[in-house]
Amino acid sequence: MRRCACALLMVVLTTAAIGQLGGPAANSPATLRVGLWTLWHDKTITVSAGPGSTGPASTGLASTATLRTCGGCPPVPLKETTQIRAAGGELILPGNRKAAAVWISGTAALAAHGESVNMQYPIRISARNGELVLAVTLPVESYVERVLASESGSADGAESLKALAIVVRSFALHEKHGHADYDLCDSTHCQLLHWGGASDRRASAHAATLATAGETLWFHGQRAAAWFHQNCGGRTASPQEAWPAAKSHGEESRQPMPWLISRADPYCTAKGAREWSTSVSLSDLTAALATAGLARPGWTTLSVTRRGESGRAVMLQVGSASVSAEDFRLAVGRAMGWGKILSTWFEVSRQGDEFVFHGRGSGHGVGLCQAGAAAMSALGHNSVQILEQYFPGAAVADEATGLEWQTLPAQGFLLQTLTPGDAALLPQISQAFAEAEARSGLQPAGAITIRAFRSTPAFRDATLAPGWVAAFTEGNFIATQPLSTLASRKLLGPVLRHEFLHALVEGRAAGGTPLWLREGLVEAWADGKPGSSAAPMKLDEVDRALAHAVTEAQSESAHRAAAWYSQRLLDRYGQAQVVAWLRRGLPVSAIDAAR
Repeated sequence: MRRCACALLMVVLTTAAIGQLGGPAANSPATLRVGLWTLWHDKTITVSAGPGSTGPASTGLASTATLRTCGGCPPVPLKETTQIRAAGGELILPGNRKAAAVWISGTAALAAHGESVNMQYPIRISARNGELVLAVTLPVESYVERVLASESGSADGAESLKALAIVVRSFALHEKHGHADYDLCDSTHCQLLHWGGASDRRASAHAATLATAGETLWFHGQRAAAWFHQNCGGRTASPQEAWPAAKSHGEESRQPMPWLISRADPYCTAKGAREWSTSVSLSDLTAALATAGLARPGWTTLSVTRRGESGRAVMLQVGSASVSAEDFRLAVGRAMGWGKILSTWFEVSRQGDEFVFHGRGSGHGVGLCQAGAAAMSALGHNSVQILEQYFPGAAVADEATGLEWQTLPAQGFLLQTLTPGDAALLPQISQAFAEAEARSGLQPAGAITIRAFRSTPAFRDATLAPGWVAAFTEGNFIATQPLSTLASRKLLGPVLRHEFLHALVEGRAAGGTPLWLREGLVEAWADGKPGSSAAPMKLDEVDRALAHAVTEAQSESAHRAAAWYSQRLLDRYGQAQVVAWLRRGLPVSAIDAAR
């Protein structure tokens, strides 16, 4: 989704003032170290410069990929494909060079086990027990978006996706995950993350992540751990049911969590409970449990010895061994696929050399039920109501401060803020909205949401916007740096008018409308005719520069050029005709006239 940004230089806010836009952020991580390809146990990987990594700066793509072999070593340009191999606890590089670790920056292409991925985030490669360990440093919000795209399904609505985004973020930040080399892995042990390729869920995942940026679950002023699963079968489980022996596995003991209780879920079963049956041979089960170290071969009996409040199996007796039902489910899943034992809510009996399981639900059952959340969303429940169903007593709040976002309604827009004093700025914002409507002659396609962040670091961490951006718009969503500082510098009106124009234009633009026209109309209506008579860059270059500007100067030049071309159309054909083209598509004759 296209971000329409209001650059600080364009509203005469100097770079020196950027650091004064807000106070220091609270102790909340801006990045996470995520294990890459953690289930593959690769021993060899090839690394090369990724697409565009050696391209000109004007394309906006990353600069040349570099490689370092020690913390203080100078980075070396990655000019050719490099093979890196694990040997014990060391790495072997070309020329038989050895290194304890390798750091890669820029856009790099990684290939192993027949898979390849282009990565633009910093990567650390090390070795442990003869296998490669790859850790990617991701911004928290990029991580949430990728997990959301990987874990969500086609049944999810906008509100269930927002609820899931908050749970994903809470899980990542509020729970220890037991990894020595990174914060989280990319498998279902933590949260599934697909690295390569475009996902058909990416756009909706992005929108949900942005709409909930920085939000996590809290309980009575304390950060609250959260989990999710696919289908609860009609009743959720408590953490103690799913992980009765968590402390022995090196994880934090699952103390009682009042916001995570076993609870009936009528939404999950509104169209019938998900039931399943499967059979597994004694030999296959024996091999799976032996591989997982849960039971030695030779056992012949299997029974449920303890159930939890939800009805799920908590402990099993496998011959003479006592085994956690969740560990049993995971062992079978890793050995035979996740479609065998879908949950621990099952009955089991032996028939000859096979064990027959009949159960309901899918996943561990703790926390948010994705099936139930999707059903609630379809019924019109919002994300807060969905989270109240699965985390009773917990509240959604800003991760860094614990403050809850306040929504202030106005004519045509909603203002979301953590700062009570922002309510006094509503008249100025309303005036900016009225001016945007009057100058463009456009009406909003729906209510516009403004989210005003409490500080510049919070704005950057949550939205990933570059430092020179004061605000940006995506669809009907506007994110801004602190309103009070913009107001004190007489910039609140110009910035919000500019962003309202973006929302109005994007809400009415037909698919395929050139970016230069959408951006240029906003500039022309926001600031009047461009004062410069200098010939702008070629029209064919403008869209590329608008989409990939990496510096404030590049962004400004591209926006001025877009305004120059758009103003030519307004002068020649009039506003009514240009707006009509905005709605239904720009003809070739108009493009030729602009040139």
